[in-house]
Amino acid sequence: MRVFVTESQPLVREAVVKLFHKLSNKVIVIGLASHNEITTATNIHGQPDLICLDLAFSNDQDVSTIRELRDKFPDSKLMVFSAVELAVFYQELAIQAGADAFINKLLSIEDISNRLRIFLEGEINEDNLVGLEKLSNRQKQLLVLLDKGMNNKSISESLAISEHTVKVHLWRLFKRLNVHSRAQASHIARTRGLV
Repeated sequence: MRVFVTESQPLVREAVVKLFHKLSNKVIVIGLASHNEITTATNIHGQPDLICLDLAFSNDQDVSTIRELRDKFPDSKLMVFSAVELAVFYQELAIQAGADAFINKLLSIEDISNRLRIFLEGEINEDNLVGLEKLSNRQKQLLVLLDKGMNNKSISESLAISEHTVKVHLWRLFKRLNVHSRAQASHIARTRGLV
């Protein structure tokens, strides 16, 4: 797996790079000072499997950056790192803009490591899965459609809702299931008899 880490502060960037190496010996991690260096890094190292993007959400450009990277690298996972207050608000904003995950840099190193591990290796801690009995009817519908391998556009057409609404529903579903991907959600749905 090839990971690009964009972080303006060299010390923090090096710490994140080391954390990735500690979590997995199967990753190639390239540290970059800015998202503006991603295209050059791609030309040198190849397409990233995962982009870790440091954002301060100090202006609207940060959300635009997420959208631009999602359009430019549709097959890459996009994870936003941020130390903003009101993290829940910005997490939803980032997910809606196209990010696959949001990690608050103010969390403990253990929490950050656990979230990165899940993302890297697809590990699912069954003990952390809570509230499955509280899934809404819409969330149960989404699980069935995800299990069929449907993309957001197909889901939106099937449920007669916008793609934006699909993304919001998926973000809430993933949060409820404590997972970070469609495959993990489908795995949980199957192992728990939800589909």
